[in-house]
Amino acid sequence: MRIDKWLWAARFFKTRALATRACELGRIESNGQNAKPSREVRAGDLLLVRNDTGDFQVEVLLLSAMRGPAAVAQTLYRETEASRELRLKIAQERKVMPHFEASREGKPSKRDRRELDRLRRKG
Repeated sequence: MRIDKWLWAARFFKTRALATRACELGRIESNGQNAKPSREVRAGDLLLVRNDTGDFQVEVLLLSAMRGPAAVAQTLYRETEASRELRLKIAQERKVMPHFEASREGKPSKRDRRELDRLRRKG
């Protein structure tokens, strides 16, 4: 089975096109090698999946060509303990960091806009 199809069925990506694009950009590794979208995936393969929600290191348990409910999709793979702990640690760090944009209400004032322009010119 193609790896892009499996990633879509396992619900790592919303569409198969996004899964294909991730493979092309080198965000998917299969057994330590970059995976092309047409690469065959088999039960027992170790995959490293980098997407918006974090980096997942998973072992393929089952193959499925159909996208089903999330509960069924989670039975297709098993995430490694190290991967799960790292993702939880990063999520905790993200929660601790203050959200500057969330504290501001409404659109930026003229003064705020000037500060933003100054910062953009420096960078």
